Amino acid sequence: MPVALKRAYEKSSASDGTRVLVDRLWPRGVTKDAAALDAWLKDVAPSDELRRWFHARPTLWPAFRKKYLGELAAPAAAKALERLYELEGSSRQLTLVFSARNREQNNAVVLKQLLEGMRKPPSTSGPKGAAATSTRAARAQRRR
Repeated sequence: MPVALKRAYEKSSASDGTRVLVDRLWPRGVTKDAAALDAWLKDVAPSDELRRWFHARPTLWPAFRKKYLGELAAPAAAKALERLYELEGSSRQLTLVFSARNREQNNAVVLKQLLEGMRKPPSTSGPKGAAATSTRAARAQRRR
């Protein structure tokens, strides 16, 4: 199933399908009606600390990406990420909505890669962690 990325400041359209805001902060100047969101998953966004760190160091994209993937292993983030996988699985089209000016290097890009089957390190070790990883991989494989 296709996953699209769209800035919160762009006009929504019917072709967006299910629209999910993946930022912790609401986009400035955007009304709820204009955003036309189906969900807002704050916990899947990077922490405020990491967001500020990357904003001050935009050339450190690989480091941000690694730190962000680490944050996605936290319980609240993992739960929100599972919800995102559910929304993706039940939608004909999923659009991840974000506020960042940089369209190529932001948290929505990382989430899109995860949804499209990029391998993410398991959040726990042992059989439970391996089972969660294999379930996501199987889901990604079925979509291809």
